[in-house]
Order: sequence, then structure tokens, then C-alpha cells
Amino acid sequence: MRKNTRKPFVRREEKEEHKINEKIDAREVRLVFEGSEPQVVSTSEALKMAEEQDLDLVEISPNAVPPVCKIMDYRKFLYNQKRKQKELKAKQSKVVLKEVRFGPNTDEHDFNFKLAHARKFLEEGNKVKAFVFFRGRTIVFKERGEILLLKFAQELADIGAVEQMPKLEGKRMIIMINPKKK
Repeated sequence: MRKNTRKPFVRREEKEEHKINEKIDAREVRLVFEGSEPQVVSTSEALKMAEEQDLDLVEISPNAVPPVCKIMDYRKFLYNQKRKQKELKAKQSKVVLKEVRFGPNTDEHDFNFKLAHARKFLEEGNKVKAFVFFRGRTIVFKERGEILLLKFAQELADIGAVEQMPKLEGKRMIIMINPKKK
């Protein structure tokens, strides 16, 4: 017969960032009320006041002398904090960089096709990095590449602003375009 060596399931306690109720170890605390002056009271007295109101005594600033505490519904406070963090995260915008590649001898049709894609990218709020890739001996057509990129930026001037003018980096000539703010 084999012995059961598995440990029983123990729920992991949430790491609380604030000391609450009996976990406050200071002898006296500065108690902050809504709409009145803070006052210094003993911890036991502050706990009684919180208990009378069916709320928690929460240590807000543990490094102050004496520590600052507030009477509040701790679970509701945590819930509101998480909700605010979620809202801030949702409001953050991630910058996505889309690339459009040209050759120095790109035809008009291909140019217009890639221009339409870049326009769509900018309307979605993405940055566009357009570059002309010079392969082999096509590096002698640097001027063509620069003219092509400037024409590209000019066509997108109504919805995009040039962040970086055409610049040659190795075998690539690059231009960066940001979407204009609405």
C-alpha cells in the first residue's frame, strides 16, 4: 500500500500592500477622516471606531510618525484600484511600425498600390517606415530613391507627418512617417 504524499490544497493568500486592522503594529496612529482634521489616537481606539462603522482600519502611510491610517472598506478600495489600473491600461496605445518596401525603379502602379496600403496603415494610427532597397549596382540610383520617397511623403501629407527625412543607411534609404493626430 502506497502512502499519500501529496500536500493538501492551500489557497495562496493575496500579498496585501497595506496593513489592515489587527496587523497594524504601531501603538498610536494618525487617523484621517473624510471632511475633518486628522487626529492622533491609539490603535485600539481607531480599531473600535472602524468596527463601529463596519469598516476596516487601513494603514496608508507606514513610514510617517505616527503611521497614517484611514477607515474605509478595504475590499472596495482594492476593487477600485484594480479598475483604475485596467482603465489606464486600456487607454494606452501601442505604436505599431509598418514597413513599405520599394526598389529604385518602382513603377507607377506599384507605387500607387503601396501608397494605398501606407494610407490605410496611417489611418489605423500606425507609423510607416518606407524604404528603398538598393540591390547590387542599383546604388548608383540614389537620387531616384530619394525622389521616390519624397513623392511618397508628399502624397501622404494630408494624413501623415514626416518624422525623418530620407536618409541612406547601408543599402537602404529610409523615411519615417507618423499619423497626424485627429
